[in-house]
Amino acid sequence: MTITLKFNEQGLIPAILQDAATGEVLMVAWMNEEALQLTQITGEAHFWSRSRQELWHKGATSGNVQYVHEIWVDCDADVLLLKVNPAGPACHTGAQSCFYRKL
Repeated sequence: MTITLKFNEQGLIPAILQDAATGEVLMVAWMNEEALQLTQITGEAHFWSRSRQELWHKGATSGNVQYVHEIWVDCDADVLLLKVNPAGPACHTGAQSCFYRKL
């Protein structure tokens, strides 16, 4: 089955990263087509940085690479779920997950 992804007006699609072993939600980032292709080719998460306007290989500088186990797409084909095996904390703050604060 071929799935046509729905990228937004900026050519981006949100990607939720989930720990494949624990189910913990680790982070949310954005992917363009190139980031998705690099992720599929390398098996490591790549994203599009909206603030820097450039491709971003998660863990390239920190070493906290996110190894992609599976990629799922939601029912509307406008959100991706990456099940990953993290090589360290997902959050730039050093926290295991970006979701460490309760509102």
